[in-house]
Amino acid sequence: MEEPLGERVNQVVRIGATVRRLTGPWTPAVHALLAHLADRGFTGAPRAHGIDTEGREVLDHLPGEVPDYPLPGWARADGVLEDVARLLRAFHDATAGFLERPGRGGGPDGARGSGLTWYFPPRAPAEVVCHGDVAPYNCVFRDGRPVAFIDFDTAHPGPRVWDVAYAAYRFVPLSDPRQLAGEPVGGQARRLRLFADAYGLDPAGREALIDTALARLDHLVRHMREQAAAGHPGFTRHLERGDDRFYLADADYLTRHRETFGDALRPPA
Repeated sequence: MEEPLGERVNQVVRIGATVRRLTGPWTPAVHALLAHLADRGFTGAPRAHGIDTEGREVLDHLPGEVPDYPLPGWARADGVLEDVARLLRAFHDATAGFLERPGRGGGPDGARGSGLTWYFPPRAPAEVVCHGDVAPYNCVFRDGRPVAFIDFDTAHPGPRVWDVAYAAYRFVPLSDPRQLAGEPVGGQARRLRLFADAYGLDPAGREALIDTALARLDHLVRHMREQAAAGHPGFTRHLERGDDRFYLADADYLTRHRETFGDALRPPA
């Protein structure tokens, strides 16, 4: 029997110990990545088990809790924030070597991974394979701790900070408190530092993080609008409820407080 697991953009159902999802041109790349992660001993991602008779991909169902907005209080704890950063670092490190395998490189501009079809084009420098949408709704928790990421559809090669900045935006969170109830800017800056420290982000990544978060929000809004214009029902619903305006307001908030966040990320003199 099929059990619907909710629908953000893709339709997802559970059948026993598996999850079934619609596929796309990027699915072979995602399945190859998940196999690589399993080979590397990374347990924070599902395994793929091919395609079912209805043309849907078959993935492990990972037991646990996947929170959504408004987030429960436990999901906003400092320890959770730091654990997510460590899990993201472990994921990125586990992708090492994947892009060097035959047929997965060859980008003349340094955007390795051009030998595969990804949901989003590879971004240079392709240091790792980015998840592409690290957020509470794509993170499995057990006993209040993050244990795995799910929904790898948007995975693509890119710089570490491309993932780190968006994960920080979602988990700190770096939203305007008038839009998404949370700490004022001083508390957000403190939590942003915790996230960067727990990940082990290098100085160049810290310097680029806020500008990268702004680029991610711009990329997200443009993608939503393009997909809605093309008739995608999920993204059409997002625009109808004003998600694009929400992200643009957050971009304005980040711009206004760029100096505060930048100062928090700099190591002490």
